Amino acid sequence: MHLEICGPTDGPFILEIVLFNNIVDIVSQSGYLGIFLLMLAENVFPPIPSELIMPLAGFVSARGELNLLLVILAGTAGSVVGALPWYYAGAIFGKDRLKRIANKHGRWFTLSPRDIDMASDWFSRHGAAAVFFGRLIPAIRTLISVPAGIVRMPLLPFLAYSTIGSLIWTALLAVTGFVLQSQYEQVEHYVEPVSKAVVFLVIAIYIYRFIRFKPQPS
Repeated sequence: MHLEICGPTDGPFILEIVLFNNIVDIVSQSGYLGIFLLMLAENVFPPIPSELIMPLAGFVSARGELNLLLVILAGTAGSVVGALPWYYAGAIFGKDRLKRIANKHGRWFTLSPRDIDMASDWFSRHGAAAVFFGRLIPAIRTLISVPAGIVRMPLLPFLAYSTIGSLIWTALLAVTGFVLQSQYEQVEHYVEPVSKAVVFLVIAIYIYRFIRFKPQPS
């Protein structure tokens, strides 16, 4: 069953409608496992943002096909499991290797060895809060796991704060989709522009930092 969304039907809008319908179909057919896998993929390499996945899962729940609580738990579990590869990447590479990479290719990452030292020191002081609040911010949700791994934040606290932050985020999105039900296009109307604005802001900051970048020794 496809979700019908009213609005312009040219170009990007057709693509968005197809994307929305595909997510609804995946969730309807695969259930909680589909939600788990979509959220896991969104955290490892974000092909589809959680801002679309969870409200649509809430919409499917509102149709009576799934239990809302289990939808939220499945989304949270996928989000937390998806954070682990980035956590271990930070732990495996470590600060020293990342500093060597920054020293050689720092302009492309807009990072100097000193920046890595400063970020690691800051995360060491505010690690728990950084993980918790980072999981509530689009585009930062995935990246926050890397410094946690670099400074070797204990795994259990990392998982605990990641779970709490992810639970709040997924619950907010799923409940929004559940409450709006047939008026679901309103979710896209409000959430999708905010998500795009965050992405554009991240890109703009990167371009600015790339142009202004000056290598600094550690």
